[in-house]
Amino acid sequence: MTRDEILAEAVKILDSKKAENIRVIEIGDLTIIADYFIIANGISTTHTKALADELEYQLKEKGVEPRQVQGNNGGGWIVLDYSDIVVHIFFKETRDFYDLERLWSDGKEIGISQFLK
Repeated sequence: MTRDEILAEAVKILDSKKAENIRVIEIGDLTIIADYFIIANGISTTHTKALADELEYQLKEKGVEPRQVQGNNGGGWIVLDYSDIVVHIFFKETRDFYDLERLWSDGKEIGISQFLK
């Protein structure tokens, strides 16, 4: 899968599992960490973990595995690193506290509606 296909598929998977407030931020011009961040949250730590597990499972079925997964024990903030795309899945209060959208506000926000067609 290409980077853009992974990006679209990740957004669709998170949306299908009722992730809240899914945001895609293009950060490639700002850092070498990745080209895109996907940020979403669940309504509980159980939901957050389920979102991460489902994303990892479905992308693995398509031959795409994360280089690294961190934070999968507590469910407050789980990071799945797919090289060019880093997915941050938060519990709502944890997301509000860290406010990655503000920290990366110089990035370009990409509307997710194009991925949900």
